[in-house]
Amino acid sequence: MVSRGGLCFAIAVVLAACSPKTTGTPAGPDGDKIVLTGDQKTDWAQIVAIEDEAKAIVKTDGCSSAGECRTAAVGSRACGGPRYYLVYCSRTTDSAALFRKLDAVATAEREFNAKYQIVSTCEFRLPPKVALTGGSCQMTQGAAPGVLPVRDQ
Repeated sequence: MVSRGGLCFAIAVVLAACSPKTTGTPAGPDGDKIVLTGDQKTDWAQIVAIEDEAKAIVKTDGCSSAGECRTAAVGSRACGGPRYYLVYCSRTTDSAALFRKLDAVATAEREFNAKYQIVSTCEFRLPPKVALTGGSCQMTQGAAPGVLPVRDQ
């Protein structure tokens, strides 16, 4: 006679064995799959395309205080850390969608860096300080290199 606990364990093992495996290729709910093809230029173009989609989500206007302004890390340099930061308004930007895109970019860039043996400098890049200027979130004067402002269009 099989115990109820043993039966539950056996079912869990079978279900785990039958579940689909993930490969590490980034895939967001919007279908943000980046498959590295073997051509470095094409692979980088795919990463940039998803990065551009992330930038299109960013809104800098609409905040009423500097505390609502945020930064988001973009990419993954070979030595670690982001390539740069985006500044955005948390009230008007779909943060969940933005971070799904940015996660896909970072994952793909890590794979890209490993595949093509990319090297980078190893300085630590801090997020920029942000301020609200004329109703728009902006990085403050003297922002660190590698920070790109994004303006609403």
